[in-house]
Amino acid sequence: MELASLSANLLLISFVAYLVATLFFGGAVKGTKSEASYKSNRWGKIAIVITSIGFVSHVGFFITRWIVSGHAPVSNMFEFITAFAMMLVGAFILLFYLYRTPSLGLFALPIAIIIIAYASMFPRDIAPLIPALQSYWLTVHVITAALGEAILAISAIAGLVYLLKNVDLTKKSKQRFWLESIIFTLILVFGFVLSSTTFTITGYEAKFSFIDKNDNPAQIVYNYPPLFGMNESESLTPDTMKPFAEMPAIVNAKTLTTFVWSLLVGIVLYLIIRIILRRPVATMLQPFAKKANSKLMDEIGYRAVLIGFPVFTLGALIFAMIWAHEAWSRFWGWDPKEVWALITWLFYAAFLHLRLSRGWEGEKSAWLAVIGFVIIMFNLIAVNLIIAGLHSYA
Repeated sequence: MELASLSANLLLISFVAYLVATLFFGGAVKGTKSEASYKSNRWGKIAIVITSIGFVSHVGFFITRWIVSGHAPVSNMFEFITAFAMMLVGAFILLFYLYRTPSLGLFALPIAIIIIAYASMFPRDIAPLIPALQSYWLTVHVITAALGEAILAISAIAGLVYLLKNVDLTKKSKQRFWLESIIFTLILVFGFVLSSTTFTITGYEAKFSFIDKNDNPAQIVYNYPPLFGMNESESLTPDTMKPFAEMPAIVNAKTLTTFVWSLLVGIVLYLIIRIILRRPVATMLQPFAKKANSKLMDEIGYRAVLIGFPVFTLGALIFAMIWAHEAWSRFWGWDPKEVWALITWLFYAAFLHLRLSRGWEGEKSAWLAVIGFVIIMFNLIAVNLIIAGLHSYA
């Protein structure tokens, strides 16, 4: 129990360190006239030191949880997302020492902070692995896939910085609309954290009984007021709101309820911010990207895909198919998770093809990098949580 407590504290330390480092990176960006003059800026040096301390603490969390659980801590949503955030920060640190650009840190660390906050909303209990996950391929497949996705995420962050610097937000355009949509999506994640925290503090809980797909009695516990229910469910909690609609077996009614509540809260939060600012939210972030070097951001985005794509290919496709053959005696089964991994792979393959053969550099490349990250996040959130499949145990 002491080691488990230490593990939790190490994650908290890393979260706080990333938050403090973000402030110092902000000071580095504001305190220099250009990216070229950054190297002598003391705020940036302090920022990367604090980031490195947070990363070491994050790795300590990962190792201690591995020791406590007896298996690689990537077997559920909380573990996988925190591991993904750790690898994202690690990839950023590596690229930072190569390119020395504080603008990347100013946007990469907040993304890591949001991801950790998102992970904290899931159950953190350490439990034995179910039989389907009791394989060393869990470690090889999932960690490699997460590492590839983390490196690809850095490409999207560099693309976002590029777009914030170069898109004219003073005029209505498709570019401004889609850039604002990206910021809106990030606010939706805040909506999930806010709504989940609120209902957790209030201790809300609603239990329902239903018959599962194998005709066996089962129970489902909601931590949000239920909007969607399982087929023929009956309430076991007095004075509980009844679901508005029943869902087929392919959809997880509980997680769909969570998603819709998060969406509603996120929309309200976004509208409040827009009313206060009286302008697109992206315009509030644009000044922090003005000093970024566009060519450098374009190069970082491209090289991150060059590195991340083969790593993702190994983890999400090759190692995944080997494990699938070992577990289910087939390499491919068109499970929703498998299909979306293939979609992600095809997208980044197209990205590299367009970049190399058609010369899609600059703004086009930046948009592709950002879209790729949206695809990864859809896989992580919607496919994992809402669509039922062989990977639903995650």
